[in-house]
Amino acid sequence: MSGPPRADNRPPYARIAGHYRDLISSGELRPGNLLPSIKTLASEWGVSTATADRAMRLLREEKLVQGIPGVGTEVMARPISLSSGAERHDRSSKTQSTWGDGEQSSGHTAGIVEAPEDVANVLGISTGDDVIRRSRVYRDDHGIVAHSTSWIPAEFAQAVPELARSERLKGGLSLDLIARATGQYAVKREDEETARIATDRDLVLLELDADTVAAILVLTARFLDADGELLEYGVDLGAPGRTRRTTSEVLR
Repeated sequence: MSGPPRADNRPPYARIAGHYRDLISSGELRPGNLLPSIKTLASEWGVSTATADRAMRLLREEKLVQGIPGVGTEVMARPISLSSGAERHDRSSKTQSTWGDGEQSSGHTAGIVEAPEDVANVLGISTGDDVIRRSRVYRDDHGIVAHSTSWIPAEFAQAVPELARSERLKGGLSLDLIARATGQYAVKREDEETARIATDRDLVLLELDADTVAAILVLTARFLDADGELLEYGVDLGAPGRTRRTTSEVLR
């Protein structure tokens, strides 16, 4: 599998990693398949062995491959599908947990912070106004699945003070606690999925090296009450290499 034409401006290690990332994502390379050795990669791509090794290290960080001593670099089984905030909310209503199969969450933090511009625009407030920020990291046996942040209007902190405390909520999700305390129920949600090259901030949240170049999925969900008031804005950053899969019935 020789390298493709070098038509983009990415660093050589990123091009090599991207080439094999695409082969893995398409299924051309399957779990258990071995990638070329570092020496072979360096020769095929016309780069140093250090550059080839850096490309493989990036794929290992993305949990797409694993190094096996004495064997080589092996394609790993695909991680579980990335869930949106709305799907985690649905799961919680059925199972009392937002975790997917094999997942756990950690790093629960919360507080009242100044709203960044993009969040302020969604919430209809001014940049720098107070807003509740709750975040957590979902992990499985392969590492980080997603970094999840909930942005909630600051006025709900008075009715539900635990929303601004850095601990896992008890008695349901934030929307459940808001509904019980205020009578405002989420009756509509708006989901959006986009992709982008991870920013410096994304890399920090996903615990990746600062020089990592990788595409990530960004899933957002807006929850509104019957009057159209926004109750919560959720943002999930999917770790590189995570898939997004949905299932629906085909109507006849």
